[in-house]
Amino acid sequence: MDILSLKEFLDEKVAMYNQPKFIETDPIQMVHAYSVKEDQEIAGFLTATIAWGNRKMILKSAHQLMLHLGNSPYDFVMNYQKTQIEQLPLVIHRTFQQTDLHYFLLGLQHIYQNHGGLEAIVAKHRNGNHLHDAIHYLKTYFLEMNVPVRVHKHLSDPWKGSASKRLHMYFRWMSRKDQAGVDLGIWKSIPMSELSCPLDVHSGNVARKLGLLQRKQNDHKAVLELDNFLRRLDANDPAKYDFALFGLGVFEGF
Repeated sequence: MDILSLKEFLDEKVAMYNQPKFIETDPIQMVHAYSVKEDQEIAGFLTATIAWGNRKMILKSAHQLMLHLGNSPYDFVMNYQKTQIEQLPLVIHRTFQQTDLHYFLLGLQHIYQNHGGLEAIVAKHRNGNHLHDAIHYLKTYFLEMNVPVRVHKHLSDPWKGSASKRLHMYFRWMSRKDQAGVDLGIWKSIPMSELSCPLDVHSGNVARKLGLLQRKQNDHKAVLELDNFLRRLDANDPAKYDFALFGLGVFEGF
């Protein structure tokens, strides 16, 4: 398939899946439940953090977590005290447990109190081409809270070779905006052109079958390779192809 035919095929799939009905089956619905920017940011960040494994279980776990955080996740974070750890659920989602959530809440509080919030960190460390460096520094700010080693595994780092799928997905939710209304686009300081397509088993397999990706591992180098190809298809909005690759892999078994 030549590149023009490939673009036409993928654009059709983007249009098919980038629809409001997509929200009903996707973790992004947790973000759409709120209207205040900071609530959306925190709900999205915590939901993305636990977005691995079975989709139904992800949605169930995320719903339970949002119920615990109440009407304003931001207020919950900013008023959270270390002594409240025993009030948190013992298990949030699979290996993400009470201790992990405790330090994530403290980390988010630290970021909003001392670094201007999540968007400010990402904007500060974007390099004009992609947001991979911003992920590294976001983790660095979290670790300023003397986070136990067991919590580190929930904070990916491209500088250590990770594809950082969940954070690239989160950045798409926050920064990408079009007429479809799936992604929120509330981070105005982050250009859509710098977003990366989240890479996992499904999107990776589809990308390889279509010739978008040659690297066999789903790692940081593979994300960079996929970035380069997708920006040939649409330099202004490469992450939109997440809808196509995900839809083809999960819903169509491509």
